[in-house]
Amino acid sequence: MKILVVSDAWYPQINGVVNTISCTTTCLEELGHQVIMLTPEKFRTVPCPTYPEIRLSIFPKKGVKDFLEKQDFDAIHIATEGPLGIATRNYAVKNKLKYTTAFHTKFPDYVKARTGLPISISYAFLRWFHKHSEAVLAPTGSIIEELKYYRIANPVYWPRGVETHIFTPFSNRKHNKEPIYLYVGRIAVEKNIEAFLSIKLAGRKIVVGAGPLLSKLKMAYPDVIFLGEKSKNELPEIYNQADVFVFPSRTDTFGHVLLEAMACGVLVAAFPAAAPIDVIGNSKAGLLSENLAHAVQEALKIPRKVARAHAESYSWEEATRMFLKHQAEI
Repeated sequence: MKILVVSDAWYPQINGVVNTISCTTTCLEELGHQVIMLTPEKFRTVPCPTYPEIRLSIFPKKGVKDFLEKQDFDAIHIATEGPLGIATRNYAVKNKLKYTTAFHTKFPDYVKARTGLPISISYAFLRWFHKHSEAVLAPTGSIIEELKYYRIANPVYWPRGVETHIFTPFSNRKHNKEPIYLYVGRIAVEKNIEAFLSIKLAGRKIVVGAGPLLSKLKMAYPDVIFLGEKSKNELPEIYNQADVFVFPSRTDTFGHVLLEAMACGVLVAAFPAAAPIDVIGNSKAGLLSENLAHAVQEALKIPRKVARAHAESYSWEEATRMFLKHQAEI
C-alpha cells in the first residue's frame, strides 16, 4: 500500500506521538509498504502557545491541497488534530476521500490544565474533527470507552510496542546503595510531576525531559537531579540506573515510557489512571495506588525480571499489523 501519514507532531520533538509514528513507519516499510509523511517540515511554523517547543504549521491549507492533488494514496491516516490534521481532514471531506484518524493525546485535559477551558468545549471540537473518520485509532480499551462516552466517531484498538532490542536490562548493572526513582517525559503541568517530586522518599530522584515547567521545578526542588532532554539511545543507560519508574500522570492515553522502563527491568509506581491501568494490568510489573509513596515502596519489592517479561509482550510488529488492518478495512 501507498500510505499517507499526516502529523503535526514530528522531529525534533521527542514524545510518544512521534515515537509511535516513527516506529510504525519503520515497520510498515519493513513489511513492503510505502509511507509518505506530511509534517511541519514542509511548512512555515510558529511556536505553540504555552508550549514553544512544539512548532505549528501556519495557514497550511493551500500547501496541503497542492500536496494531496499531486499523488494518489491507498490509505490516508491523520495522526493529530493540529493545523495539518485539520487541513487534510477538510480536504478529504470535501473530496470524499476516506481516511482514518488517531487519538494519541487527551487534548481536552491538556487544554483545561493550561487555560482552564472546560473539557466539554474541547470534546465538541474533537467530535467535529473525527466525525467523518472511518475509524479513530486508540491505544487502550479505557480510551476507547472514554471516546464512546464523549460520542467520538468510531474508536478502534491500535496497540503500541517497545523496541526491546534498544530498551533492555544491562547485565553489568550494579545495585544502588540508595534507591533511585526516575521520571521521564515532558515537564508540563498536565504530567502532574509535582505529585512525585513532593513526596518524601529515601533515595535520589531523577527527572529526564524538557518543557515549560522545567525552570520552575528546578528552583522548587533543588535536591532533584534534572538531566534535561535525552535521546532514545541515551535513555536505556538512565533507565538501568533506576530502581523504580514513577509515573504520576493522570492524563496520558498510553505512556510509552512505561514500556521503555519495564523493558529495561524497571518496576513502575503510578496512580490507578487509564494509561497505567491498561499497560500494567494484572502483570505485577508495577504497583498502582492513590498513595504514590506507598506504590513506590511496594514496587521496590518486585523482581526486575517481572517488568522485562511484561514488556516483551508488546510488539511493534503486531501493533503495525493492526494499523494495516484498519487501513485495509475502510
